[in-house]
Amino acid sequence: MIFITATLKEDLSMNRLLNIVALLKAPPAATGRAPHPFRAIVDKEVSDHLRSWRFNILLVLILLTCFGSLYISVTNIGKAVKPDDPDGAFFFLKLFTASDGTLPPFHVLIGFLGPLLGISLGFDAINSEQNGGTLSRIMAQPIHRDYLINGKFVASLIVISVLFFALGFLVMGLGLIIIGVPPTAGEFLRIIFFILLNILYVAFWLNLSILFSVLLRQAATSALAGIAVWLFFTIFYQIIIKLVAKALMPSEMASGQAVLHYQELILNLFRIVPSQLFSDATTTLLMPSVRSLGPLTMEQVYGAIPSPLPLGQSLLIVWPQLTGLIASTVVCFALSYFSFMKREIRPR
Repeated sequence: MIFITATLKEDLSMNRLLNIVALLKAPPAATGRAPHPFRAIVDKEVSDHLRSWRFNILLVLILLTCFGSLYISVTNIGKAVKPDDPDGAFFFLKLFTASDGTLPPFHVLIGFLGPLLGISLGFDAINSEQNGGTLSRIMAQPIHRDYLINGKFVASLIVISVLFFALGFLVMGLGLIIIGVPPTAGEFLRIIFFILLNILYVAFWLNLSILFSVLLRQAATSALAGIAVWLFFTIFYQIIIKLVAKALMPSEMASGQAVLHYQELILNLFRIVPSQLFSDATTTLLMPSVRSLGPLTMEQVYGAIPSPLPLGQSLLIVWPQLTGLIASTVVCFALSYFSFMKREIRPR
């Protein structure tokens, strides 16, 4: 049995290697030239992702939960729109934010399930190739080492982008059919930026899982490490910050300036977490009435008109959150890139 299992693993590894070699040697009919090695790797990785069971299982899970959230928002959209609601004019955006408490809104579900998608696409990107013995064989081909890790990231990013754009347009199409109200240009642009923000958020977890795949030998260990980081930021970090907030809470006799500094400190501690950055950004984009993400003084509130903000102003508010997500994604990718370029690729 052990011999049969080892033989099957060797056959699978050889098949993955032969797929890349075949893509490199097969000239397209139009140009008569072999495809670029980077494109061959991207095509092969996209094909592997689309055929993998873990991606299809997560895809079905995301579709079911999102359609359930859409059903809840459609059935409660009339109650969500109130006469004194500043966001009442943005009727179409209620598809992504309305809920009766049975299921979370659409953007909350994406924020919860998105990290699992990113982790599942990247936790075995490198260590599975090395353990299978295909990494050194791929490098023996006319392929630069950075093509491999860049190709795996680009292929996963393509799959994520196509998935979220298809999901976003599918929700918009179903909402248009059900409620019969087309989105305005401002609502459409907000939804597009919301989809791009989803892709950026999942790309962070993808790069983090690729980093663990480079640093750790076993794929199961890298998957557990990625899930552990996700659980820590989702559950335990919130508990730690609440304990810190309780310990640092100012007294009742404290000045207003001290209370303001305390609230800003707690908010900044929460915003270390990528999920909080994503939540703040999506709330501002999908709810134009949100004018600030922090505490405001009476001088700042006085004279403000309670009206929805234009898209440009909402983007200015969430620019720090977007910068934080982009910086975190770039840092994770840079660490995985330099670690892979310096590591030993022979099977251990």
